[in-house]
Amino acid sequence: MEIKAVCILKDERDMYPHLPDLQNTVSGVAGTITFKSQVNGTVLIKGIITGLTCGKHGLHVCAFGNLFNGYHSVGPHFNPRKKTHGGPEDEQRHVGDLGNVEANEEGMAEFQIEDHLLSLSGTESIIGRAVVIRAEEDDLGKGGNEESLITGNAATGLAWGVIGIAEVAAN
Repeated sequence: MEIKAVCILKDERDMYPHLPDLQNTVSGVAGTITFKSQVNGTVLIKGIITGLTCGKHGLHVCAFGNLFNGYHSVGPHFNPRKKTHGGPEDEQRHVGDLGNVEANEEGMAEFQIEDHLLSLSGTESIIGRAVVIRAEEDDLGKGGNEESLITGNAATGLAWGVIGIAEVAAN
């Protein structure tokens, strides 16, 4: 069965417009990411994120879809297999470790990732969890310190959203 999901990324300004203190401290980052199950068992991820600084930014699926307190309430990287942090091609990695996306000089990252650990169904489904785009590059667990093996030293979240089920168009 084909399953499709979508995540709309927004920063604090868009998520909490009723809090005027946030208007000068937000990133301006926004985007859309789609997830589609593939016949070969992988999940195809396509996205466009704007408002980034030029360069690489960590992209993670986090444990919770709780946006009550922004990226502070989405929890750690989704890690049902109790592994240390790593890159998408590493054997040792969190399920939610998607590596980096790279923004061009205009601040836009357009990407396509095929991932073999993500799932859109079952006990390790990412549906209802959050995606976070980070301010810094993810060191993929190779930073040589304890934090690298937990978060990849990718710093604060810039924008986030909950992954929801999307309608699959009939062919």
